[in-house]
Amino acid sequence: MTSPLLSPNPPVNSDRSPARRRKRKKIQSQSQNPTENRENSPIEWRSDAQQQIYSSKLLQALRQVRQDSGAAAAGPRRVHEAADRVLAATARGRTRWSRAILTSRLRLKFMKKNNMAKRQNRVIAVVTSGGGGGRMRRKSKLKISSLRSKSLPAVQRKARVLGRLVPGCRKESLPVVLEEAADYIPALQMQVRAMTALVELLSVSGSSSSSTASSSYSGGVNPFGPGSGRTRPAT
Repeated sequence: MTSPLLSPNPPVNSDRSPARRRKRKKIQSQSQNPTENRENSPIEWRSDAQQQIYSSKLLQALRQVRQDSGAAAAGPRRVHEAADRVLAATARGRTRWSRAILTSRLRLKFMKKNNMAKRQNRVIAVVTSGGGGGRMRRKSKLKISSLRSKSLPAVQRKARVLGRLVPGCRKESLPVVLEEAADYIPALQMQVRAMTALVELLSVSGSSSSSTASSSYSGGVNPFGPGSGRTRPAT
């Protein structure tokens, strides 16, 4: 009779199993890196705190755009680019659409450098070909692409349309496009709310300043100032 201490089959320690060790390491890493976990967590675009953060950053970006444009008013395209750039920076580049927006600005800088050479080559090609061949080839390519898109199933066609609307998802699969759209749509809704609030705030401040100026004028204050060489218009 063998002693229980000398048993040929000692009990296996369950704590030493690979799955248990991996789980323990994961718990330890999560407890040691709370900031990294916050960065990887999804952003609550519908929260008021996130809207305030975006609004403050957007106001700073619009001021910078105004300073860069000088005396001329900033165009709608520059305002739109600044709003999208701030939105992507608020997302911290953790999604495909935010990374696509942040990298598109860098691509534009390189494209501007090559635009002149491309235009010259295009003009030379049109002159040498007589101007008709390029248009015919372009039309044939459009017809082929439209036929291919019509032959696709309805789900794939809708996925392609959605992939074109979400930045950085033009060539991605349907699950990736849906995941990115689920984050991109609430971000756009928050952007619209923030910009609407800024417009209302600026309109209220503008109306209050104009009412103050009109009241001072009606109270007998000469807005032209003494010694300016101009007289107050007759009422």
